[in-house]
Amino acid sequence: MAEWYTIKNSKEIDSPALIIYPERVKENIHVLISMIDDVKRLRPHVKTHKSKEATALMIEAGIHKFKCATIAEAEMLAMAGAADVLLAYQPTEPKLKRFISLIKKYRNTRFSGLVDNALSATIIAKSAHFEDLEISVYIDLNVGMNRTGINPGKEAFELYQACAILKGIEPIGLHVYDGHIHTKDMEQRKTICDEAFKPVELLQKQLSEAGFKTPIIVAGGSPTFPVHAKRKNVECSPGTFIYWDKGYADSYPEQLFFPAALVISRIISMPDEIKLCLDLGYKSISSENDLQNRVYFLNAPEVKMISQSEEHLIVETNASHSYQIGDVLYGLPVHICPTCALYERAQTVKNNVAAGEWKMIARDRKINI
Repeated sequence: MAEWYTIKNSKEIDSPALIIYPERVKENIHVLISMIDDVKRLRPHVKTHKSKEATALMIEAGIHKFKCATIAEAEMLAMAGAADVLLAYQPTEPKLKRFISLIKKYRNTRFSGLVDNALSATIIAKSAHFEDLEISVYIDLNVGMNRTGINPGKEAFELYQACAILKGIEPIGLHVYDGHIHTKDMEQRKTICDEAFKPVELLQKQLSEAGFKTPIIVAGGSPTFPVHAKRKNVECSPGTFIYWDKGYADSYPEQLFFPAALVISRIISMPDEIKLCLDLGYKSISSENDLQNRVYFLNAPEVKMISQSEEHLIVETNASHSYQIGDVLYGLPVHICPTCALYERAQTVKNNVAAGEWKMIARDRKINI
């Protein structure tokens, strides 16, 4: 039997290429839904796949709320028919103009955004009110990531209050991204996550007691998804689950997702008896990790990375190898999200035959708006 990843008609595909296995994508969506008590609590991040096709599969499975980081991703979601889209990126004025244009064009999608300071809230509110709009906003909280957000506590409470009296925006919830929590041990990860989440729960309670409708909490990414999934009434935002990758599979074995996207590469030269030159440069695979931690070849697990340039990857194998020029190697990316962003399209494979195509239309910074 052929391995799940092999492509019978691989000679028809130029390399390097991104390959997606839709049946495995569907299985990952099924696993995701099985890990939570209510599908309505899922708000997946689309930064990994950036495609209408993957979005459509989630909508078919009953997922209707999504999270994104760019205007292009937000537009892609609206084009795919998403009902509820959170732009998890506080817009400055040029991006705000595009965001408002998006809201006005796609009336069937409910858009919301983030704020973490009074100045941004005022600017967003003023622009929205001028267009006769009211934009729902979440207060972006910093629970240790130290990237964006306001510390949960008195300042966040006061910002929520300030947003409530501004014409043009309506505060509806709290946004919590805890991407700094990536301890491999599940129990330790849970302990750290629970501790970071305590002030968020307290803030939610204080706002409710002050007369506000209980704020929605949108929390976490992939590493802390299993923790937040066990909470009541918290929306969860994993993203990498859709394709999974070598990095997360090694770090979070308790999450039983399947690798559903690979890159294929070919041997294009053999500099000596143990070196192979592949057409997989750092334009074709995420390269933010060190050289040995970028890709794992499923059908050549023994090779060792030696060097990489824009269009080439040099690896070493043993002297008794049987590789030949033209052989296809199937690479599992260590980090699939930025790898997908390097490709405008992917070949899709079903029953070991490549016969379709998905486009990552949101990899571009602009689609229409």
